[in-house]
Amino acid sequence: MVDIRIASKDDIDRMMNIRLEMLKVVNDLPEDYEYPDEMINESREYFLTGDQMTVLALDGEETVGCASMSFIRVMPTFDHPTGRRAHLMNVYTRDEYRRQGIAKKMVKLLIDESWREGVTEISLDATVSGRPLYESMGFTDSTECMILTRR
Repeated sequence: MVDIRIASKDDIDRMMNIRLEMLKVVNDLPEDYEYPDEMINESREYFLTGDQMTVLALDGEETVGCASMSFIRVMPTFDHPTGRRAHLMNVYTRDEYRRQGIAKKMVKLLIDESWREGVTEISLDATVSGRPLYESMGFTDSTECMILTRR
């Protein structure tokens, strides 16, 4: 049986390992790909000091999935009186554990905890394969947002 729980700073190695594994899978990188030191160092620092919450899926001692919520505080508005928003990231379950409801349980735990923390809006960037999960949980496409990325 897979256990899903909120990670602590003591889980830093688990969080780093499963996130780097997820990035290889999602970005179709070779197994022997080596990440830049900057990415590893900044990721570790973010897990340890960033405004985030990560959940892990564990089968015994083996980490088989993860999901993270990054918290963002912006100026309060009438629709978002706390100014506290969140962005769901890095939802991942290993192939052999997919289609068992693990990702849904991880995301639900993060959503529930986020609402308790006063978040008024949760956003995410969905892959094509992830969209059905998020839609089943009530996420909808937004036409309100525009972005500018640094090139």
